[in-house]
Amino acid sequence: MRRTISRWRHAARTCGRTGLTAVLSVAALAALPAVAHARAAGGPAVNGRAAAHELVFVRDGNLLLLRGTTEKQLTTGGGAGRPRWSPDGKRIAYLSKNRLWVMNADGSGRRDLGAHASGGADWSPDGKWLAFAAPGCTGGPVVYRVATSGKARPEVLFPAECKGQPLPTEKPEPARGGTLSERIAVDDAVSWAPDGKRIAFRGGMCESIYDACLTIGTVADAGERAVATFGGGGRQSGSATVPAWRPDGARLTWTASASAKLTVIEYDPATGGKRTLGMPGDRELSYRTARTAYLTGERDGRSWIFQLDTSGSTRTALRQGSQPDPRP
Repeated sequence: MRRTISRWRHAARTCGRTGLTAVLSVAALAALPAVAHARAAGGPAVNGRAAAHELVFVRDGNLLLLRGTTEKQLTTGGGAGRPRWSPDGKRIAYLSKNRLWVMNADGSGRRDLGAHASGGADWSPDGKWLAFAAPGCTGGPVVYRVATSGKARPEVLFPAECKGQPLPTEKPEPARGGTLSERIAVDDAVSWAPDGKRIAFRGGMCESIYDACLTIGTVADAGERAVATFGGGGRQSGSATVPAWRPDGARLTWTASASAKLTVIEYDPATGGKRTLGMPGDRELSYRTARTAYLTGERDGRSWIFQLDTSGSTRTALRQGSQPDPRP
C-alpha cells in the first residue's frame, strides 16, 4: 500500500494534478471487470469476484448444466426431470419418462438402472445407492433403494410391511395434468439425509390417518415419523412434497400447497420449528450451503431459477428453468 501511494505521489509531482487523476482513474478502471463480471453472473461479489453457480436444472423437459454464466444441454428429446448430483459431483441421477437413469456430469455414459420411478431419486451419502419412490404393496408411494452399479434389484425401505416385496413391473402413472399445485401435490421426490440414516418422502403409514403427509423414515429399522400432515381430524387440506435436506442435516425443506400459493417451508427436526423461505409461489428448494440455496420461482409468468440467501430470504434471479440442484 505504501509503495502504491508513493507511486501516486511521484506521478503527481511529475505530471501535476492531471497526472495523478489519470493514475487514479487507471487504478479504478482495473477493478471494474471483476465487479461487472459479478453483476453479469447474477450473484454477489466475493473479494471482487462473482460467486460461481454450478447447477443442473430443467428447461423444456431437458437437463442443462449451468457453470457461471455458461449453459450446456445434457439431454434431448424431452421427458427428463428431477436431476440430483452424486455426493462426489461426478454423476447425475434423473428421471426420463418415469425411468431412473444415471449419467456422468458432462452428459456422457447414460445408463438406465432398470427401475420405474414415480418421483425423483436421491443418492446415499456414500454414492452407492439411490432411493426412489414407486407404487408398492400399500397402493401409495413406497420407497425403494437400488445400487448405482451392477444389476442389483431394487429393495423396499419404507414402509416396513412392504419389505421383501419386489418392485412392481407396471410402469408408474405419468405426471398428472391440472394446476401446478395439483401436480406438485403428488410429486414423489425423496431426499436422503447427509448422515445416511434418514430419508424424507411423501406419504408413509401416516396416510392411514391423514389425507396427505410427509415422513422422515429411519433406514436402519424402517421407523417413520410424520413431520407434516394435512386433512383428517379437522386439519387444513394441502400437501408437503419435494423434500430437501440441508448439507449439515440440521434442516429439512419441502414445498407446501396448503395456501393459495405454493410456499417453501424449512423445518428443524430437533425442535419441530418451522419457517417460510423465499416468496409465495416458490418451490423445489435445494441447498448448496446452510446459507445459500436455489429454488424455482415465478417471473413474468414463467418458471425461473433463483439463488436464495436463506438468512434473509433474499432472491436473485438467474435464468429461466426449474428443478435446480447445485453441485456439491
